[in-house]
Parts: sequence; structure tokens; C-alpha cells
Amino acid sequence: MKSIEKGKDSIKERKKFCLGNKSKTQLSLQSMVVPGVIYMFIFSYIPLFGIIIAFKDYDIVTGILNSPWVGFKYFKEFLTSPNFGMVMRNTLLISTLKLVVGFPFPIIFALMLNEIKCMGARKAFQTITYLPHFMSWVVISGMVMSLLSIDGGQVNEALMKLGVIKEPVNWISTPKYFLPILIGTGIWKEFGFCAIIYIAAISGVNPELYEACSIDGASRLKQMLVVTLPAIIPQIAITLIMKLASILNAGFSDILLLTNEGQNTIMRNVSDVIETYVYRMGLKSQRYSYATAVGLFKSVVSITMLVLSNKLSAKLTDTTLW
Repeated sequence: MKSIEKGKDSIKERKKFCLGNKSKTQLSLQSMVVPGVIYMFIFSYIPLFGIIIAFKDYDIVTGILNSPWVGFKYFKEFLTSPNFGMVMRNTLLISTLKLVVGFPFPIIFALMLNEIKCMGARKAFQTITYLPHFMSWVVISGMVMSLLSIDGGQVNEALMKLGVIKEPVNWISTPKYFLPILIGTGIWKEFGFCAIIYIAAISGVNPELYEACSIDGASRLKQMLVVTLPAIIPQIAITLIMKLASILNAGFSDILLLTNEGQNTIMRNVSDVIETYVYRMGLKSQRYSYATAVGLFKSVVSITMLVLSNKLSAKLTDTTLW
């Protein structure tokens, strides 16, 4: 009996020792998260107090707490506003086009990149394609405006030399060209960086699966469809959930800079989205309560879309965020 009790005591001591080592290791690892948590708390959670502005007739002089409550006044005002239909139409149209046209590009690029067997060429292509992501929209919009400029724009000069057009076209200020320019520029800027998650997933595929398919006589295309594509389905599902959740995030910096908001008002019929509308109402017109209500409306819709898309993904792919 004494030997059994000693054995139990030794096991307990070993468990305590292991738990102590694990807790020390976890403590050092978890401490790395502390700066991020502090940052999120200061810049994401504390500002949530300002949401009550949407339910008040906010005035800078009286302050948030002393401003009178007005309930859902500004929400009703936005929903019944003449601009509501135009803003929602533009937001949904641009977001849908970005999703439908832009979402497959990173997937296709990752699949094609995986077919390049030369590692040097593969790394070169990957580096070149994701570099535009690190360029600000200020630089990108300047490049686009320079290329499409009437005075000395390379696009106009090339098209005139080829005989496609007879005189320079004002691409930037023509509403019918806005969506192709916006969508094309956004895809070029982001598809390389967005493909990284798919490239990482593909790198984890067992090479023996490709060898087995090759022995069975499967072509490279067949291997891509049977082995590679199914391997990245979970990543595709998660990314699609996040994209659907942000369906009302049509973009702010790209639209604001490419349309030169404030000087090119003719483009508002095709470019005015919720983000630019909030910017104009809040900062330019100083209607802070109204702009906050519009922003909160967008956030509520985004959360709803997140929950619905997550449930849909759970039924179709068994992949969910939670």
C-alpha cells in the first residue's frame, strides 16, 4: 500500500511539474498578445461609446452626454432620404462586382502558380503580384490618373496611335468607365496578396496524392481539379464568409481618390456609396448624429450577413468561423 501511495504522489508531483512548465510557456506566449489586446481595447472598444451619438441630437458644444435623445430619428431620416436608393444601389453594385469578378482571381492565380515547377520563377511571380498591396491608394490613384489623363496619358496616346480613338477620352470623369476602372484597379492591387492564403494551403497538400493521380493517368488539369482545388475549399469558404459579411463595404479610399470627391460631383450617381456618404455627411456637412446612424446601420447589416453566411457555409461545406 505504501508503494502504491508513493507512486501516486510521484505521479502528482510530475503532473504539477508539467503543468508548471506549461503555464510558464503559455504565459510567455500569451504575453505577446497583450500589446494587440491593448491596441484593440483602446482603438476599437472604447470608441464604441460614441455609438450613442446615433440616438442623440449631438452638438459639439453640449457634448455627448448632455445632448438630447432623439431615438431612431436619424435612422428613419436615412431610410426615407432621396439619396438612400442611390447610395444602396451603388454600394451593392460595386461590392457585388468586386466579389463576383475579383474573388476568383486569387484562387485561379494560386492554382496556376502551383503548376510552375521552377521555384525561382514561382517566387518571382508571387513577389511581383503582391507588391501592389503595400502601395497606398494615393499612389495607385495617382498612377491611374496619370495613365488615363487627357494630356499626355499613355492610354490615350497608345489608343490614338492604334487608331482605336480619334481624340483623347476623359476616362476618369466619364461615369460609364468608372466601374471598370475601379474594379480592374482593385483586382490588380489585391489579388496577389489575397492569394497567399491559398498558396499556403496548397503547399500543405501531400505530394503522394499527385503521384497517385499521375499513375492513374490524370492530366495536370485533372490533378488540379481533383487534388488541389478540394484542398483549399475550407480557405475559400472562410474567405467567402468574410467577403459576404462586408458586402456593404464597397470601398472608401479607392472611390474617394479615383473620383476626386468634392471636385468631380458628376460621378456621384455611380460612385457614391455608404462610406463616401458618411464621410460627406459627417465631416463635410458636420451632421455627426446622422452620419453615425448611417454607419451603425451598415454595421448591423454586416453582422447579419456574417451570421447568415456562416450558417450557409456550415450547411454546404461544414466549414464555419465559429
